Amino acid sequence: MKFQLPQYREPDFDREELIQAPDVVWVEAERDFIVPENYHATSIFPEYYKVNGQWILAEEARMDCVAVLEGDVISVKEFRNIRKGDLVAIGRTENGEDGILVHPDCFVVDQSENEDTFAFRQRRSRETGFSTDYKFLYEYLKHERDYGNIVWVMGPACTFDDSARRAFTKLADAGYVDAVLAGNALATHDLEAAWKNTALGQDIKNQKLAHNGHYNHIDTLNKVRGYGSMEKFIQEEKIDNGIVYSCLKNNIPMVLTGSIRDDGPMPEVYADVYRGQDAMRQCVKKATTVICMASMLHTIATGNMTPTFRVLEDGTIRPVYFYSVDISEFAVNKLGDRGSLSAKSIVTNVQDFLIKIKKGLNLD
Repeated sequence: MKFQLPQYREPDFDREELIQAPDVVWVEAERDFIVPENYHATSIFPEYYKVNGQWILAEEARMDCVAVLEGDVISVKEFRNIRKGDLVAIGRTENGEDGILVHPDCFVVDQSENEDTFAFRQRRSRETGFSTDYKFLYEYLKHERDYGNIVWVMGPACTFDDSARRAFTKLADAGYVDAVLAGNALATHDLEAAWKNTALGQDIKNQKLAHNGHYNHIDTLNKVRGYGSMEKFIQEEKIDNGIVYSCLKNNIPMVLTGSIRDDGPMPEVYADVYRGQDAMRQCVKKATTVICMASMLHTIATGNMTPTFRVLEDGTIRPVYFYSVDISEFAVNKLGDRGSLSAKSIVTNVQDFLIKIKKGLNLD
């Protein structure tokens, strides 16, 4: 069955309480970076603000930011981007009382499922059967390749197996990858695998440890830094496989953000965390699907900047689908603990996940 997006359902603005609701109050920021008292902190859901008697949707949504009135447009800004004189929304109710309406239940879904109050196995865990998730993903990703924007968030475990790296290459070549968000380790071990056939010193085909293999990733970093860029390294060393190679070959944006743990790092890694965050957000702003694999911190960071909806160029509103894939139940459930309640978890080895997705999309 061909995938169809669920329909967006606007709030009923004819409800008496919304008709009688006041306009939202806007207060000027008195200093750069500092917002007024009683500010409204934004969520990942659609939010409407009553301005001159009309309810206006803030078309960008991010968690833990503030709404700013800029002419006829409501922008969502991080605290660090607030400037003196910005008009910031005030109010801490979300039902219209302060002219602010948060609208979480906005997509029409199938209501036929059993909704008993008590039921076993409602949490997604290692005991969950994920067959229906995979079947959905195969059809859904075909739709997204043609009509959406698919962002992959990847941890270094995605590079540790030769078959998984080749699976990702197939996905990238076939148009299923629109951006990659990762850290220094993903690029380092992927290029190590392409150059020395190891990842963290372990053979990517048979998982045997190479002699002095613990040098391989820092040798790779040293070589890449000597060339000045990953692209130059790939050209000069005649690299023809892997995640970084596939992204460069297909002109896929790859945002690498640094951490306190980094070796090297690669020349393209953002050392300034806020510049890296901004670069990630430029990709997330376009995303209609986000798939996070084996990177808990990058997953949480991306989840907190990803809304549950996207306003398309023609004005229609569609959901953003968000998946968290990890072998650890703790890791996949952590995102929900941080507020990104719309994320769907799949507990599995990420190498197996990539290979299964490739096969399900008939990319062999």
